[in-house]
Amino acid sequence: MVKILRNDVASLVLDRSGGANFRLWPAFRRKIFDTMRCGVSQHRRNEDAGNVGSPVQKPKPKPKKKRTDSKKNGGSERLSDLLNLSETSETGVDETEVETRRKVEVLDELQGVFKKLQFEEGSLQKEAAVDVRRLAKEDSEARSTLAMLGAIPPLVGMLDSNDQDVQIASLYALLNLGIGNDTNKAAIVKAGAVHKMLKLIEVLEESPNSSVSEAIVANFLGLSALDSNKPIIGSSGAIPFLVKTLRNVDKKSGPQERQDSLRALYNLSISSSNVTQILETGLVSYLLSNVGDMDMSERILSILSNIVSTPEGRKAVSKSPEAFPILIDVLNWTDSPSCQEKASYILMLMAHKAYGDRQAMIEAGIVASLLELTLLGSTLAQKRASRILGCLRVDKGKQIPEGYGAAVSAPICGSSSSSGPNRDVKEALTVEGDEMMSEEKKAVKQLVQQSLQNNMRRIVKRANLPQEFVPSDHFKSLTSSTKSLPF
Repeated sequence: MVKILRNDVASLVLDRSGGANFRLWPAFRRKIFDTMRCGVSQHRRNEDAGNVGSPVQKPKPKPKKKRTDSKKNGGSERLSDLLNLSETSETGVDETEVETRRKVEVLDELQGVFKKLQFEEGSLQKEAAVDVRRLAKEDSEARSTLAMLGAIPPLVGMLDSNDQDVQIASLYALLNLGIGNDTNKAAIVKAGAVHKMLKLIEVLEESPNSSVSEAIVANFLGLSALDSNKPIIGSSGAIPFLVKTLRNVDKKSGPQERQDSLRALYNLSISSSNVTQILETGLVSYLLSNVGDMDMSERILSILSNIVSTPEGRKAVSKSPEAFPILIDVLNWTDSPSCQEKASYILMLMAHKAYGDRQAMIEAGIVASLLELTLLGSTLAQKRASRILGCLRVDKGKQIPEGYGAAVSAPICGSSSSSGPNRDVKEALTVEGDEMMSEEKKAVKQLVQQSLQNNMRRIVKRANLPQEFVPSDHFKSLTSSTKSLPF
């Protein structure tokens, strides 16, 4: 077709150049149009027949039906996604609105409570204090919000009321406002609550009320947990009240009040400035006499640990005649490792600071308990026991016989004096120049030997070994006196 068209165009050009009649042009134009239309139709027929020999191949279009289905499915999926997104957005908006509405309601309630505290008196003010106690009990945000609204000063002012019910309501409201909130604790003390509570204590001496007393003790416990409040409360005169409560409250009728007062004294004893006030009350002798009370023993030892951190505290403890025997007895409480650790800490401080205390400890039989503790105690107790033994080995530059540090590799004990364990112990305690040893040193050596023998009996008893156990020659060679305990 293209060849025919080229020939017709060439003949037309020749006719035009030769002056041919131009009337033939319309007919020729119609012929070109028909020829091109026929070519297009043929091209379409070739495509339908799958002719791949055409010069330009177009990609085969997808069936119209399938394209329509694809569009339909895609549109459905997009529409579903949009609907889900819309529902999610609406749900999120609803939850946000509900949360916002709830917060607004809570804030309105807190503001209403504050207005009652500030502008009402009598029963309405008492009801407001009860509401503060309820709202602040478990809601930290409510505690902060009420304090920012200004609820603390009115509550502190209610302590001046003559109605004890109002006093109790305000005390417990202040107690709950300070739970886990150091800012509120500082604000309560700054508002004068400690001074007003001490006034209530003076009234209680004339007309006792256990409920008011218990609420005051609980507030001192909560407020004394803040370090900045410890010196203020200690110097205010609260310590004698807490000690008196600890001494006088019956263990059965007021166990919570006793525990709260003891814990409050522990908090106050952390500040060294309060130790003097604690010693003036005679608390040390009471604590030592009650160490055996397992409900209080660990807390008592913690207070004593804080007291002996000061020189006057160590002096007060050493003056007590039963102090060292009691503390040494605690070292044998294998079922209470924490008490062993605290008692060893107290003895370690006192042995490190004062020579006279070392002698008193040795006379009380501390060496045997320390040796047992280095073998059977917790890791911390073992370290502290070794430190104490190290302090006891030095006596103003004189070397105490090393026999008490000689090790017995196994828990052995026997009755024979010429051979066996007793001979091993004697050999371990033997030092050169025994004849030249002073009487004082001989006495120390004898005391240490006795302590070692007692210690061996205890260990054998714990191990359930026969008393007449005699080690073999090979075993005795392993327990040479040249070996020492791992201090």
